[in-house]
Amino acid sequence: MKKINILIVVALIISLLTGVATTEASSNVKVHFINVGQGDSILIQTGNENILIDGGGKGKGDEVVAYLKKQKVSTLNAVVSTHPDADHIGGLAYVIQKLKVKSVYAPKVSHTTQAYKDFLLAVKKKNLTIKQAKQGVEISTKATNISLKFLAPVKTYSKSDLNNWSAVLLLKHNKKSFLFMGDAEEKAEADMLAKKVIPNIDVLKVAHHGAKEATTTSFLNKAKPNYSVISVGKNGYGHPTSSVLNRLKKANSKVYRTDKQGNIIFTSTGTKLTVKTVK
Repeated sequence: MKKINILIVVALIISLLTGVATTEASSNVKVHFINVGQGDSILIQTGNENILIDGGGKGKGDEVVAYLKKQKVSTLNAVVSTHPDADHIGGLAYVIQKLKVKSVYAPKVSHTTQAYKDFLLAVKKKNLTIKQAKQGVEISTKATNISLKFLAPVKTYSKSDLNNWSAVLLLKHNKKSFLFMGDAEEKAEADMLAKKVIPNIDVLKVAHHGAKEATTTSFLNKAKPNYSVISVGKNGYGHPTSSVLNRLKKANSKVYRTDKQGNIIFTSTGTKLTVKTVK
């Protein structure tokens, strides 16, 4: 009888230990910077939840969906459109059409392009409403030790200034943090610095594909990113510019680029970061 009791106790201990290991494993956060050429598309995975930031340019939606399906993603808990520029919003309509989407976030600024209209139509067809992305708004998550909070826009800008309308998202996972800048430029950076919302971070998604009008020295002095990711493809704008690359070098930030390394995937345990690249 005693032997049976001992066996039961041992089985319970093994069961509990297995449960702990499973919880720890699922608490890892993965951030995929998807190579969509000249544009942005980022997948955040927090346990069983998936958040997509932007969908690349028009015609890139199928590539994004294929990548998501490869990661076994069928449901997006949140989709974030940082701003209406075509190289960020162009593929989102297709993504929303093809996958189950629970919520959509975007800044309160409109555009007249077909890509923006397609995005709105896709949201409407799924009977969703767009939640406003602005400073202080949080994306709800059931994952522990994780927060997803918008730091910007902190104010309204002119409609000719779409980049500075960018929804800037801060992901915190215990002691590690990621900052996704969209295309936010110097004016938006200055406004965020004035509001004192920029913390020291581990990983920076460099704004506007490395354009010289963004990622200022004053911003980098505050953010102090250990890693910087530039989502960029072949373009006629000179992105990423030498001025930004030099500023990142002076900031001692290790730079990864989708045009050189392909898909860039960070894994966070909350206390440690690892990165791999897949062409």
